[in-house]
Amino acid sequence: MTSIAERVRDFNHSRLPAYTAIKYQVMAENAFRFLRGTCHIFYEDLQNVSLQSNGPLPASPLTWICGDLHLENFGTYKGDNRLVYFDLNDYDEGQLAPAGWELARMVTSIYTGLGSLGVRKKDATRMAGIFLKVYAGTLAKGRARYLEPRTAQGIVRTFLENVSERRQKDLIKQRTVSKNDRQLLRVDQVRFFPLEKTLKRELIRHIQAWMGKDPYLRKRYQVRDAAFRVAGTGGLGVKRYCFLARNIAEPKKHLLIDMKQALPSSLSAWSRVPQPLWGSEADRIVAIQERMQNVPPALLSTTFFHEEPFVVKEMQPTADKIDFLLMKDRHKDIECVVRDMALLTASAHLRSAGRQGAAGPDEIIAYGKDPQWQPGLLAYAATYAEQVKKDYQEYFKAYKAGYFER
Repeated sequence: MTSIAERVRDFNHSRLPAYTAIKYQVMAENAFRFLRGTCHIFYEDLQNVSLQSNGPLPASPLTWICGDLHLENFGTYKGDNRLVYFDLNDYDEGQLAPAGWELARMVTSIYTGLGSLGVRKKDATRMAGIFLKVYAGTLAKGRARYLEPRTAQGIVRTFLENVSERRQKDLIKQRTVSKNDRQLLRVDQVRFFPLEKTLKRELIRHIQAWMGKDPYLRKRYQVRDAAFRVAGTGGLGVKRYCFLARNIAEPKKHLLIDMKQALPSSLSAWSRVPQPLWGSEADRIVAIQERMQNVPPALLSTTFFHEEPFVVKEMQPTADKIDFLLMKDRHKDIECVVRDMALLTASAHLRSAGRQGAAGPDEIIAYGKDPQWQPGLLAYAATYAEQVKKDYQEYFKAYKAGYFER
């Protein structure tokens, strides 16, 4: 039988080695970081047990899913209408799949994530049950909701209000340095890494041409610098770049642009559900994000560089995630956030209902009204969370033994 370390290495073998090494390092931090970095293992295991006679999960309607739903794949961002929202924010693994797949991964992350914070299992079980109850209740009402400062409550509202006060100039100050009266990205070997000169020139020319096609950016901004960007966990090792652009008319104003390589969804190897014929993997990611979110983020777009698809969007001072470590002993606050995450997940599924093979609104509403599926899904997630712990321990042992350095 293939070991966990072999499964991780085989999946990541085609990624950039230096940055994949960073992924292996952060995955060794705890079981939750390991879960975040092994979406492919989660769905492989789910499919393998699904081949058994009764399957591990109760039947559920087909929905558009983000694919890698977990506690830290919700966050704030500024929409293309310039308002700040809290919503699902990572669609790299997005596909058409049973709704139960999305819920199983999210509930597993509640057990694993809260467990990594030292939260007792019985409390994590209560939070997981709340998530499923609120999700089902939101579906049953049949009305998609969204969260921005005026509609949010509790800690999410406070969080949204705080990030709404952040300014672009502060983000620019944090991410750049001034050299010889020229503003450049802060290549700190943590967030940003240097690029080879020829590649850097090609990237700058490319993104400048891309901006020339946008009516908002055309003739307003000039690209001044580029660097390799490191962020997240699951996507570490893919090609990802950041660009610094200066406003031509107002040189003190700058813009940061993120450009991330789009790879096939890790679900694609295990899902038997027919998928639309996308123009590219970037088209898939953007299309699913636009149909699941209430409002897409600013400058969300696609491009091809060196014949590879990339997703492009603005880097924002309002982009952030709730730090659960700061709330580990505040269960009421955690419950409030979990409720909001459930509401947003259900809303995303309702919002994208009936699109290109997804179940229609009536079928999804009926699923929300059916109380029979929740215990089975909760039981699977609780059991699989224990498996994640065992897999993480095996991975950690291999990592410390230098397996990934060979």
